[in-house]
This record gives sequence, C-alpha cells and structure tokens, in this order.
Amino acid sequence: MRRGRSGLGPDWHVDGELAARYAAGTAAESEAWSLEKHVEACGACAAVVSSAVRAGPETGPLLAGIRAAVLERAVQEPRESVGSWAYADNGTGPAIGASTGAGTGTTTVTGAGTTGVPPRLSRAARVVWAAGPALRGAWLVALVVVALGAVALSYGAGLGASVRPLLLVTAPVLPLAGVALSYGLHADPLYEIATSTPSGGLRLLLTRAAAVLAVSVPALTLAGAVLPVAAGGPGAAAWLLPGLALTLAALALGSFVGGRRGAAAVGAAWLAFVVAPAAAGGPAGAALMARASPYFAGPAVQSGWAAGAVACALLLAARRRSFDHLETP
Repeated sequence: MRRGRSGLGPDWHVDGELAARYAAGTAAESEAWSLEKHVEACGACAAVVSSAVRAGPETGPLLAGIRAAVLERAVQEPRESVGSWAYADNGTGPAIGASTGAGTGTTTVTGAGTTGVPPRLSRAARVVWAAGPALRGAWLVALVVVALGAVALSYGAGLGASVRPLLLVTAPVLPLAGVALSYGLHADPLYEIATSTPSGGLRLLLTRAAAVLAVSVPALTLAGAVLPVAAGGPGAAAWLLPGLALTLAALALGSFVGGRRGAAAVGAAWLAFVVAPAAAGGPAGAALMARASPYFAGPAVQSGWAAGAVACALLLAARRRSFDHLETP
C-alpha cells in the first residue's frame, strides 16, 4: 500500500513524492520520523529513499564521496571490509548510509553501532554485542570478582555470615557502574550516530541498562543465595527493589547532568549514607546485619523502594526528550 491522502496509516509504504520531500528536507517532522522508523524493517522502502537521496543535488555528491572512500577502504582491507552496508538489526537503531554493493551502487540502511563487531557473528550475538558495551569491559570482570569473592571470603576465609550483609548493601550500586559505562558521550564511540537515529536516545539507553541488569541481577542474587544466612536478616533477593530504584534514579538524574555523573552521584550517596554507616563497626556478623536490615527488611521498606522506583520511572518518562540531545563534556 502507498501513503494515503489522509496521512500515514498503519499499513503503508514510502512513495516517490514522500521520499523526494524527505531527501530535500521539506517533509514534516512527523512524516520524517515515521519514514525513518518504517525503513528499519522495509528494505523496499529503504531502496526508494536511498534512490531519492542519491538523486539529490546536495546529498548525491556527498554519498558518492562516501562510496568512493568505502571502496578504497575495501580494496586496502578486503578481509575486514564488507561490500555492502545493509540494515543490521543490532538493537542500536538505524542510520541512512552509503552502500557499495558489488555492481549495484545502491544506498541502503545501516545499523548504527556495528563498527567493531567481529565478523561472522550470528544475529543474536550482534544484538548482545551492540546492546551492552559495558558487558565487554572491566565492569563485567569486577562484577564476577565481587560475586565470586564474596563466596570465597565466606567459605574460604571463614567469615561466614558476615559477608552476606556486606554483599547486600553493596549489590544495589554495582549495576550503576555498568549503566554508566554502557551509554553516553564518554562510553560509546558511536554515541553521536546512535543518538541521531529514531531508535537512539532513551530507547537505546533502556536497552543497554536492561542488558546490564540481565547480567548483574542473576549473578548477585545467586551469590547472595549461596552465602550463609545471618539470623533475622533479609533474604538474598532483598536488594532487588533498592537496586532497581537506584538504577532508575541514576537514569533520571542523568537526564539533567549526564549518565556518568548521574550514576556517580547516586552511587556516592548510597555509599556515604548506607554502606559506610552499616560497615562502621566492622564485619561483625549479626551486628552488621542489624545495621543493614533497616534498609531492606520489611514490607514497609520494600514498598518505599517500589514507590521510589515508580517515581523515578515517571520522572524519566517526563524527561525522555532530553536524551535526544547530545551530552556536553
């Protein structure tokens, strides 16, 4: 179906007139956004838009120069270059780019964030690779060291039940480091490209934050579950709601000051007002658990963390447009 007179319906495809206005930069913002979202999944419409862009008096020469540069790079590094930039469903959002398909000279859609992805990876592996840059860095190693170190200290060093409350009070802030490293000007080499795409901004940030939580939540909860139980202490999963609330608070604060500063501020506040007072008397088992329990134990406390998480989520939704703008250093 083509674009109807009444506007863009649920089942539509890009016609030549809309593609020409998009290429000339005269399409309405809502039409341009709908077109960019549509070509993520429609190769035929991507080809129509590409033809219109290549035919433009300004964009045509620009893309011709890009095509020549890609061909030169492909000749120099044939094993590392790809003959055609195509749409890659990698979870980071698309961007219009030049294609150098052999003998075709067409322009299609390329997924932002594919640079650095090892060749011959499956589609699922590419999604994981693009969705969570922090999962490929030092944060993942630190998370594993904390989880395994807690178990080793508990059973190997004979600290027993003293380790569980320490892990409990530190677990909520560990995902913050991964979130801070997964998105933003200082974390993503393709940050500007990803932010300019329809799938960038808050959507990409939440995708990467979810990837961080998908790794940290099972690892930390499992580590807490195998540690010796302190009498009267909260369960191994008691940190989940505080952790979720702190993560959402960091994201919401990041909409004002940037992701890295927001995560650092929330993490520093938790360490100063929770971890330091709880550990002030030393890892003394029951005493440490007694100092940590007020932050986790009981329906009232957990309900408070749930309410805080909802409030931060609402603030994040209200501030979602701020993630469409580039961060300042």
